[in-house]
Amino acid sequence: MSRRVLIDTDTAGDDAMAILLAAVADSVSVEALTIVAGNVEFDYEVENAKHSLEVADATDVPVYEGARAPLVKDHEHADQVHGEGGLGGNLFPDTGIPSADGHGAEAIVERARESPGELTLVCIGPLTNVAIALRLEPDLNELLDEVWVMGGAVNTLGNDTPSAEFNFWVDPDAASVVVDELDVTLVDWGLSLRQGTFETDTLAEIEAMGTDYAEFFTTASERAREFAREQYGEDSTTQPDSLAMACALYPELVDEANDYYVDVDERKGMTRGYSLVDEHGVTGEEPNARVVESVDEEAFETLFLDAMRHGDPERSL
Repeated sequence: MSRRVLIDTDTAGDDAMAILLAAVADSVSVEALTIVAGNVEFDYEVENAKHSLEVADATDVPVYEGARAPLVKDHEHADQVHGEGGLGGNLFPDTGIPSADGHGAEAIVERARESPGELTLVCIGPLTNVAIALRLEPDLNELLDEVWVMGGAVNTLGNDTPSAEFNFWVDPDAASVVVDELDVTLVDWGLSLRQGTFETDTLAEIEAMGTDYAEFFTTASERAREFAREQYGEDSTTQPDSLAMACALYPELVDEANDYYVDVDERKGMTRGYSLVDEHGVTGEEPNARVVESVDEEAFETLFLDAMRHGDPERSL
């Protein structure tokens, strides 16, 4: 039976690749996309999501517009990383595809109610829509099969501030609610650095493929690659959203995952969005989240390359 997934996204470059992975996989049914404020201007995110589905020949998947701002706080976009518009800085889709009727949070709730226990929710942006969905449906945890979240920096430096990963920093109030009230599996920024980063040889291999998928990747990741050179002196791109999506769709990729108590600092200031992960049990709190600590890095890269070359991430699985 196909894995049925809902994808909540603030669609920029890596989100687009994660959407593509799911949309072209034969064993996966993407039920809907819901868009949330995050990486770039909201209307760009909406068009980026629709364009990603166009590339995957999956425009029958409905796209719901959700929260245009975090629950409480203001945020800044990450166009310095993803480029203006979010897809590398040179691609500004105008698909003409209408958005689905209704709010993204309502769509999550309605679809979960219609198919209790059957849907996997994959969250690759800030968690605003999901927190709103929890207020609309307090039993959401029981209605969903699994919830996978790309977010947090597990006892490592963040990618937005020294203490916080971007998705949790954008809406820490929502992240705190979601981690507390849903049975979450967390794929964090540190794991992405360790085992979800593509370097020069892999990037060159993708560039040489000449497929529509590979060209989309190369264009969408252009600014992120430049940012890595400028900021870190490295020719690389991180793929946190694609890694989270791959783990959600193919759990056999996960080599090690453990249950820990996790909380998110929603306060303003230097620690906004900090993800506390109590690996040693010093807080005395019961574990409330599953944290992925290592994956089959080679298998992840292979399925990603198979998606770019053949439009089939499952070719080698």
